[in-house]
Amino acid sequence: MEKVREELEAAGSFKEVFRLVKRVVEEKLGLRRAGLMLVLADAPAYVLAFHGVGTNFIVVNRRVLGALLSSGLPRVRLNSYLFTVLLHEYLHSLGFLDEQEVRRLVAELTREVFGEDHPAYEAALRPLDEMTVRRLMEASHQIGEGEPVLVRDFDDENLTYVA
Repeated sequence: MEKVREELEAAGSFKEVFRLVKRVVEEKLGLRRAGLMLVLADAPAYVLAFHGVGTNFIVVNRRVLGALLSSGLPRVRLNSYLFTVLLHEYLHSLGFLDEQEVRRLVAELTREVFGEDHPAYEAALRPLDEMTVRRLMEASHQIGEGEPVLVRDFDDENLTYVA
């Protein structure tokens, strides 16, 4: 448990956090999926992230993420938030469509892997509510919308060579 805590705290990219998500799901549920892509896009405050059923995209709300990054939270809290969001959407991509079941699984997996005293478990139990998100976004002075951005090399574990 201590090793995965250290890895999450040290993670410096979406790719590194997502590798932990995939490892946890494979170890605990025996499930795996490759070839997902991460898109950062502007969305309303109540949408933290989503996975379109039948697609290979996970979309994270860029405005919420930007607000969190500018909030001054320690890296472990930011990575914990990102871990739970990516875990939630990864489970959807694996066919878990019932929202309550996915929330239960996210909480259960984070508790098993990180323990009840870790910020990831706290994030799993209490995802950001719309009011908190709006406050964060107002404090970060983020306005306007931009074009969606594809995060390169997000899930490249299935690649055997680079063309």
